[in-house]
Amino acid sequence: MENWRKSSYSGPGDGNECVEIANSPSHVAVRDSKTPARATLTFPPEAFAPFLEGLKADAPR
Repeated sequence: MENWRKSSYSGPGDGNECVEIANSPSHVAVRDSKTPARATLTFPPEAFAPFLEGLKADAPR
């Protein structure tokens, strides 16, 4: 069973719309908190940090 947790950037002003992550030694999973029963993105642990860096690089400033 996965231990899901919400992003630390989630707050009351965002309408509770955020992502949740769960990690294990073999993978890191990401899902939409509004629809937790739907599909997840799953990454090998070594690919998750580059994924986050890519998101940050594309984020509006």
